[in-house]
Amino acid sequence: MRHPVLFLKPPTALIGPGDTIRLPLQSKQVDYEAELALVIRKKGKNIPKSRAKEFIMGYVCLNDVTARDLQKADGQWIRAKGFDTFCPVGPRVAQLANPNNVDIQLTLNGKIRQKSTTSELIFRVEEIVSFVSFVMTLLPGDIISTGTPQGIGPMKPGDTVAVSIEGIGTLENNVV
Repeated sequence: MRHPVLFLKPPTALIGPGDTIRLPLQSKQVDYEAELALVIRKKGKNIPKSRAKEFIMGYVCLNDVTARDLQKADGQWIRAKGFDTFCPVGPRVAQLANPNNVDIQLTLNGKIRQKSTTSELIFRVEEIVSFVSFVMTLLPGDIISTGTPQGIGPMKPGDTVAVSIEGIGTLENNVV
């Protein structure tokens, strides 16, 4: 992959720790994706990689919930990733000494489904911030996800999904 793939989630997709992920009737397969995300500190455009960290307020856990069947059917990702409740974030905005090398894990009903480190991701945090800033102006409070490790999979009603990242904590949500 030569550059990051960009997609947007609407504000109505955002939920916090303990909030409920609601599965849409239009989809037969909704997947979890544990991700490290960053929160933008200040307005920025055309940010060089060497200055990217100046624009980062901190880091959060993010579950990039995706209607996988709709993603494949549409060929683009807005609908599949944009349903209400499809972007749980939290539990807090934290500082990380090296966001490019922290442990990340997802459990589904207490069983580990994803376990890796951000050092395995395709793009470093600085590369992602720079790339996105050359496409669109970044604003305070914007959230950028960094990608998910192997092991994504489906959720169903009644499940509990938890994303844990070293130095941040655990983001836990129930599924209905």
